[in-house]
Amino acid sequence: MLDEMDLTVGQVAKRCGIKVSSLHFYESKGLISSLRNQGNQRRYRRDVIRRISVIKAAQTMGISLQDIKQAFSHLPNERTPTPEDWALLSTKWQNELTKKINYLTNLRDSLDGCIGCGCLSMKNCPLYNPNDELGDNDAGAVILDRALK
Repeated sequence: MLDEMDLTVGQVAKRCGIKVSSLHFYESKGLISSLRNQGNQRRYRRDVIRRISVIKAAQTMGISLQDIKQAFSHLPNERTPTPEDWALLSTKWQNELTKKINYLTNLRDSLDGCIGCGCLSMKNCPLYNPNDELGDNDAGAVILDRALK
């Protein structure tokens, strides 16, 4: 049911600082939803602004749209996240970010040494991969991949 207070696509885009195409994209991914007026134009409830704010904050932290959608799926009746919901989501995402930070820190610290044995430029590493033994088990930067997980 449409309400006079519902917002147009342009109003939501302006208020959220995103392009109209982003709204359509978020909707196509099931992250937000709209209603249609009698002229078949999209209209959004005002609470979509908070939902988009959560999406933008999560994306800024490097959270994938799939993970955001999965988190939203736990909200009853597709409601907008409350401050309590945000506290739970942000705690979960903080843990994920910590893992990513640790991964990237390990990656950064490994760049000046061996690049993980398995790259095409180093067939044989006398320290970690003599005679390319790891090539029989895995592809790519095997040691680096293992160390960073």
